[in-house]
Parts: sequence; structure tokens; C-alpha cells
Amino acid sequence: MDRTIHSQLLAWKDNPSRKVLLLRGARQVGKTWSVRNLANEFSYYLEVNFETDRAIHQFFTGDLDPARIMGRLSAYYDIPIKTGETLLFFDEIQACEPALSSLRFFQEKQPGLHVIAAGSLLDFAINNLPSFGIGRIEHLFMYPLSFQEFLIAKGKRNLLPLIEQGGPTAPVDRVFHDLLIDILKEFLFVGGMPEVVRLYTETGDLRAAQRMLDQYLTSLLDDFNKYRKRYPVTRLREIFDAVVHQSGNRFKLAQASKVANYYQIRDALDLLEMAGLIYRVYHTSAGGLPIGSQADHSKFKILMFDHGLFQRILGLNLSEHLLARDFSVINKGNIAEQYAGTEIIKYSSNISKPRLFYWQREKPGSHAEIDYVIQQEGCILPVEVKSGTSGKMQSLHVFLNEKKPPRGIRCSLENFGRYSNIDVYPLYALSNICR
Repeated sequence: MDRTIHSQLLAWKDNPSRKVLLLRGARQVGKTWSVRNLANEFSYYLEVNFETDRAIHQFFTGDLDPARIMGRLSAYYDIPIKTGETLLFFDEIQACEPALSSLRFFQEKQPGLHVIAAGSLLDFAINNLPSFGIGRIEHLFMYPLSFQEFLIAKGKRNLLPLIEQGGPTAPVDRVFHDLLIDILKEFLFVGGMPEVVRLYTETGDLRAAQRMLDQYLTSLLDDFNKYRKRYPVTRLREIFDAVVHQSGNRFKLAQASKVANYYQIRDALDLLEMAGLIYRVYHTSAGGLPIGSQADHSKFKILMFDHGLFQRILGLNLSEHLLARDFSVINKGNIAEQYAGTEIIKYSSNISKPRLFYWQREKPGSHAEIDYVIQQEGCILPVEVKSGTSGKMQSLHVFLNEKKPPRGIRCSLENFGRYSNIDVYPLYALSNICR
């Protein structure tokens, strides 16, 4: 399965100034598969999994000299470790904190060696270290498949140029627009988890994909046991459920739990965010650049990391979905806004943690809210998400009149178009607004 991150991994491989690479993301988003795919570019590949092979941990006790560690690993796996020829991959590295600490020494003493580490709960391990390799390690964040990657997985790569060439003054031909909307409906229910997408593209069985999502959700909830020492599992599940059911609105901590207090709820959200399962969308006054400097961290919405899992928790009706021409029929829980937010994250820079913002004005008689506020070419642009082909744009006009940006963006089921100073992008073309 082709992933767009492969080009970035190739660029890292060929960069003479590269550093040790830390690949980060939630469980089962494709980190290990992507590294194994990159391994085809090397003469030798040595993969160490710290969760499945606990015996390896002893190689990282005491002296963390890379030469000593490399010698033992090479002998244990019977694979040569040669600079420029071998890709050394440390998987699930959070399971061995000394190995995580050793990465900085690989960069200092073996700078020519290609070393990648990956893990899904890295923030927990990094926070436990007294110091980490600041300036010595590169970070790359990985997410579930984007809509563009879903098209490629379905064998529809030929549709990508139509999207990329589309714009407010260059709509897509109607027949292709309708086709892309139909594929987008599939993507909303399948989501972007690689194994689920693979099952669906191989079988075309949407209900089988839904069942796999249910299985993944069960394992995800079971995974909360890993946080047991830090937080009660039942409470984490309760807060996780609250995240889904408050989607699309400012998150209210008081409504998240009947038993947990403010600090417990806040800590639970921090844990879920550190695990890569949720993203906070912070309120910003959008008064200037950078947008983050205008953020109010006490006000936020929350997105789940995959919209396929999101809709399974909500229990959206599959039959209604297959017949609907307008997403408003199935927009329970603001799935269009959920999808749009995660797509913006996937198409934005993945060398740092994702940051999303929204804008809201709360005045008696003049309430206005913009789903997302993005920074593009030195400008702040408002992005309004609609689940259909119609709908008023009052909030967008309020923002345009008050903040004076060069233009606004409306994302909907409409084709590319323009209303005065508002550019219209189809929901399948969110990649175009993140260029």
C-alpha cells in the first residue's frame, strides 16, 4: 500500500546531514510497514522489536556505547550492521527506555548509520527521561491514510491530478466530481486505518470493514490497560466516549464524567492526547500571526484521530449512508467537521505535533463560529465546513468583515467555485488548501 510518507523517508535516507529518525503515531497507523518498505533500498535490514523480544533489553543496560550495542545486535540476529548499507530499526522502542536514551549516542558516535526508531506511546517514555536528544533526533509524525492515499489504495491514482489541478476557477468535470463524492462517502465509513483499508479495497465488503473497525476499537480500549498505573481504565474509557459525543462543540469538562473531578478529566485528556488518539482544536482570537500566539488553551474542541472509528462509536446507519446524496443525512456528531480536521492535519507538516485552531465570537444576538482557522502564505484564513451543498455562511461573513483576511474558504459537497471573496473547495480536495 503506497503511503505519501515514503517520499519523506527516501529524502531522509539520501540526506547526508540526516539525524536519527523517530517515527511517531498512534498504534497500527502503518509505521512498521513504512520502515520495512524503506528497507528495500538497503543491502541489509535489522529490525528490533522491544515488545516481542525482551531478551534484547539486556544489550542496553549499563554502557550505551553504540559500537558495543551494534556488535551484540549483529551477532544476535546474524545480520551485518554497515554504515551506508544497513537500516537499523528499533520498533516499539518505548518498551525499553535505555534504548530510547541510546539514540542520541548513535547520532553522536555513528552519524553515518541509518537508524530509525518508532513507537506508539513514545510521549510517555520520553517524559520519564531526565533528558532527551534535543537537536540530535528528527521527528516524523504519521497518521491514518488520507483521502488521497485512499484513492491510491483503490486503484484510482488517475483521479489525483484532477483534484490537484482543480481550483475556485477550475471546477472538476461533473462526472468525475460525482465519482469523487461517492468514493468520499466510502472513505467516511471505512476510515484510514491501513489494515481496514486493505480489507475493503481487496474485498469491497463495507460491512466486513466495519467489523474490523469494531475489533480495532475493542483492542484500542483494551490498550488503556497500559495506562492503568497512571489512571483508572474505566475512567479513561468514560472520557474517551465523552470526546466522541461532544465532537463538533467546545469540550465541556463538567459533562465528561459523573464521578471524575476537573483535574482527573484534564489528566485523562492529556493521556489520550499523548497516545495520539485525540487532537485538541484550540480557540484563537485570530488577531495576528502566528495563530498559536492568539490561542486560549482553556477553550478547545476535540477530534478523534480516525473518522472511521469515530463513526463506529456513534453507530451511524450504513443503509442511510449508502442511499444519501447529502452528508447532512448522516452528519450525526459532525462527521464532516471531524473528517475535515483530520485531513488538514494529514496534509500539513508532519515534523511536529499537529496544531489546529477554531474561532468563535460569543456575543448576545451575534454568535459566530468558524470550524478551522489556518495559516497560509502569511495570511490567516477561515475554513467553514458544510456537510451538504447548501447552507448559510453567516459566520464566515462575520469573520471576513471583522478580521479582514484576503478570502474565506468553504468546504462542502459542492464543486470548486467562488462566491465573491469566498473560495469553495469540495471536501475531497482539502489537500489543496494545505499546499
